[in-house]
Amino acid sequence: MLYCLFGEDRPDALATRLQVRPAHLARLEALRDAGRLVLAGPCPAIDSPDPGPAGFSGSLIVAEFPSLTEAEAWLAADPYVTEGVFARTEVRPFKKVLP
Repeated sequence: MLYCLFGEDRPDALATRLQVRPAHLARLEALRDAGRLVLAGPCPAIDSPDPGPAGFSGSLIVAEFPSLTEAEAWLAADPYVTEGVFARTEVRPFKKVLP
């Protein structure tokens, strides 16, 4: 089953986000290499592909997991969660229709 994993950045999280980004990306690359990652990326805090010091408002991941519980556990162990980048997270089941 696919799941949407949402993370909302806490205020002033940009420095921490940049610091732990390599560990975060390594986990995403493992999902990709296992054929389970549909998409992943940050949401710029401003209307720009490079928000600079404005940073990001959060991130979205769509990936396959055996269950909602396992998707929640995966997100809970992510460096953006454990190191305090995200103020709030949410995981929802997702049904891909297009493309």
